[in-house]
Amino acid sequence: MSHTVTAGVVYNAMASEHGASTWRCKQVAQWLQEHGFDNLVELLCTRHRLDGPSLLALTEEDLRGPPLGLTVLGDIKRLAISLRQLQRQNQAQLEELGLQSGGSLAARLPLAPTVATEGSWDISDRRYNEGDCPGNGTELRLRNGGRFENGSDGKLICHTHSNGRCRQHLAGRLDPEVWKTVLSVVYVFLVFGLTSFVMVIVHERVPDMRTYPPLPDIFLDSVPRIPWAFAMAEACGLILCYMLVLILLLHKHRSILLRRLCSLIGTVFLLRCCTMFVTSLSVPGQHLKCASKTYGDSWEKIQRTLTIWVGFGMTLTGVQTCGDYMFSGHTVVITMLNFFVTEYTPRGWNMIHTISWVLNLFGIFFILAAHEHYSIDVFIAFYITTRLFLYYHTLANTRAYQQSRRARIWFPMFSFFECNVNGPVPNQYHWPFSKPAFMKTLIGIRRPGGVVPQHGCTVSFK
Repeated sequence: MSHTVTAGVVYNAMASEHGASTWRCKQVAQWLQEHGFDNLVELLCTRHRLDGPSLLALTEEDLRGPPLGLTVLGDIKRLAISLRQLQRQNQAQLEELGLQSGGSLAARLPLAPTVATEGSWDISDRRYNEGDCPGNGTELRLRNGGRFENGSDGKLICHTHSNGRCRQHLAGRLDPEVWKTVLSVVYVFLVFGLTSFVMVIVHERVPDMRTYPPLPDIFLDSVPRIPWAFAMAEACGLILCYMLVLILLLHKHRSILLRRLCSLIGTVFLLRCCTMFVTSLSVPGQHLKCASKTYGDSWEKIQRTLTIWVGFGMTLTGVQTCGDYMFSGHTVVITMLNFFVTEYTPRGWNMIHTISWVLNLFGIFFILAAHEHYSIDVFIAFYITTRLFLYYHTLANTRAYQQSRRARIWFPMFSFFECNVNGPVPNQYHWPFSKPAFMKTLIGIRRPGGVVPQHGCTVSFK
């Protein structure tokens, strides 16, 4: 008993005089014993030779992951709390070591979820790591050595490093990078222009219907043609487009959403250019008056390309094309719009999600019912669009590509557009205009518990 008291006195005197940054493995072991972690002394001090500086730099992620790999949740949380207390007691030493709440276990971060600065309310979304601000000991994952600091005004500042350059912004804030969005819009319009030109080329190579009749297709052979179905499919796409435009207008991070939409649709249509050009399928129905068309000169091809480009390839605008079957561009657009509507609206908006999926599925059915595409055209279009959307967002949300040089080589456009987006994009909405004033109040009024934002009109939904 007297030995334990003496050790505690020596430890307290040493801690107050020199600080934890001067501790050796023996003093770290004493600190662990004092706080009831005798079972971790051998693991941390004997096997991994943890001294004072490394103890101050220890994070909850270090405790959970290799090589420590602690599995008892109670031990992890209790040790995390003790470490935060130790880090608060040694703030000067943290600054000297360059660990000012960066490599450490979020010493400056509150133990409860916080409200974002600039008068905006962040209601935590479980999909997004409990909102923009880390809380309850959850460490916001930063890219390539990102760290937190307190600004001079008390705001949390996040330092992120990307492509060898350091950027500084408020933690939880996403840089809109409008110039990248403009580039993505230019990219998708150029791809649409290329697609229009390829459609003109493939029209010259449409197989003769007398020599190459329509291929056998279970759906087309079983379901009679509905003449007005294709117009209904395009109407479904237009409704989805209007829904997404409204979401982009009200979403706080509309620039990132538009950039992702343009880059994904542009990439899928670029792939469609290749498949259309490589393989020419026979016309899927006798009702289509398609024949190989030869243009007199290059100027006629350019004029036809502009007609398709300006009309977005839609029959509602008077554009009629032939030969562009593999794969369905209408299915690509309808499916992509549906996925963006459901991804960037709150989970609780079940009615919006249901309407979006109904429009998507009915749009696909109407495309097939019109006998404008083979079933395989629609199936491949749906599969490619959904997989690319899911792969893109999985990489963007997990930051997996940051650790892989190979990924940056194979996905350069993704790396360029997403290099400064810190994880998932939260669903936050606000009225972007100053008038009418009641719209700001209407959009920013709801919050659990009846609390109304006082200085802003941005709300993040579950």
